[in-house]
Amino acid sequence: MKRAVSISIGSSKRDKAVTVKLLGEEVSIERIGTDGDMEAAARKYQELDGKVDAFGVGGADLGLMVDNKWYRLYSVEKMVRFIKETPVVDGAGLKNTLEKKAAPFVEARLGDYVKKMGGKKAFVMTGADRWGLAHGFVQAGYECVFGDLMFSLGIPIALHTEKQLKTLAVFLMPIAGRLPFEWVYPTGEKQEERKPKHPEHFQWATVAAGDCHYIKRYMPDDMKGKIVVTNTTTQEDVALFKKCGVQYLVTTTPVLEGRSFGTNMMEAALIAVSGKKRALTHDEYNEMLDKLGFEPALQELN
Repeated sequence: MKRAVSISIGSSKRDKAVTVKLLGEEVSIERIGTDGDMEAAARKYQELDGKVDAFGVGGADLGLMVDNKWYRLYSVEKMVRFIKETPVVDGAGLKNTLEKKAAPFVEARLGDYVKKMGGKKAFVMTGADRWGLAHGFVQAGYECVFGDLMFSLGIPIALHTEKQLKTLAVFLMPIAGRLPFEWVYPTGEKQEERKPKHPEHFQWATVAAGDCHYIKRYMPDDMKGKIVVTNTTTQEDVALFKKCGVQYLVTTTPVLEGRSFGTNMMEAALIAVSGKKRALTHDEYNEMLDKLGFEPALQELN
């Protein structure tokens, strides 16, 4: 049996292990949280290096891929410094392949509902971090608001175009990439805190899309009728969305035993199954995804 492990600086309350069959191969996928402790994560990687088939980096990114340009997050690199043998990925490969399918999926399955609820308007939590997801909504003709400045840097300015996102990345990522990661993204127990922010953009949008922790943390209590497009959802997350009135939940990764895992976890699983002992290319990911028939999952909550 193959084994893929995601070690996350997120909350250990979200830990989960399942065994699934992918392309005829059994693979154990496991998520291990370290409650915000990056050094504990680094030591766990060291402990398991060479003993598992692939690693995922959870709760953090090694960098951002913005329109085919890679921006390093230097503060996260120390987390993987002890890895010598096992391939390690942070989900960037699937963010730019699998997540690009989310907007066309929403259009195909919920297009009439989108029109009924006010039309093609998407509030994307962070477009630079999820370029494939953001680009998919732009290509599908959605009017978009990107919350990168609002949520990552605490600057109350909305972005509206991909050009603005790319300009932001060029000028800010060389600086932001060197900031402590916890300054720009909730880690550990902070991931469970609710701090509603910028409700006007949530109310304006038909679709709220992006990182699940950002959506949960900042969305208002009233999300009646909204569509949420995200991933890495637990049953508790789904219950919260339902309580707040979300009508439809679309997850970009498959739901396995009641939850969807992060792109880093699923990317590690694909590497484990491939047996290539390295990160896969864009074409290799797409080929495997086509064979698996992976597509977003839809749940009606209310």
